Amino acid sequence: MASKVIHALYIDDDVLMDAVKKVRAEHYHIEEIFTPFPVHGLDKAMGLPHTRLAITAFMYGCVGLTVAILMMNFIMIEDWPQDIGGKPSFSYLENMPAFVPIMFELTVFFAAHLMVITFYMRSRLWPFKKAENPDVRTTDDHFLMEVDAGNHDVNKLTSLLGDTGAVEIKVIDKEEDNH
Repeated sequence: MASKVIHALYIDDDVLMDAVKKVRAEHYHIEEIFTPFPVHGLDKAMGLPHTRLAITAFMYGCVGLTVAILMMNFIMIEDWPQDIGGKPSFSYLENMPAFVPIMFELTVFFAAHLMVITFYMRSRLWPFKKAENPDVRTTDDHFLMEVDAGNHDVNKLTSLLGDTGAVEIKVIDKEEDNH
């Protein structure tokens, strides 16, 4: 089943921000906005919920710290204790100050690498994925707002978008997919 989507193209990010606020005030659903660079405050203007990626970063850091502690305890204390510089390794707590750099590095390593993987999975950016950019000009100097026409009057919506400063408006029949 096809649904109607309206693409409104803008040439200025300030005009885009005002347009987003006006479209949201009229209770239309903005599907996506494509920009050539990050626009500060656009997520709040679109009404997007706050991200929980910081919580996952903390959890991944805790996993890295746990792996570091268990790894160093097993390697340096239980499996193969060594007398380094006349200082025997009797317990983990006695040697922990020497292990702090390793704990820090593995905490950062796990948080950073697992966050990249989480970001790609959450954004559905798979290797060899076909680009979903509807207009190539949005990678250079234009901004595109994709508004779901749904059951709304398309003519009224296009006139609203024209009044917000859109330089080009297209009505498109979009195939519904599960992405």
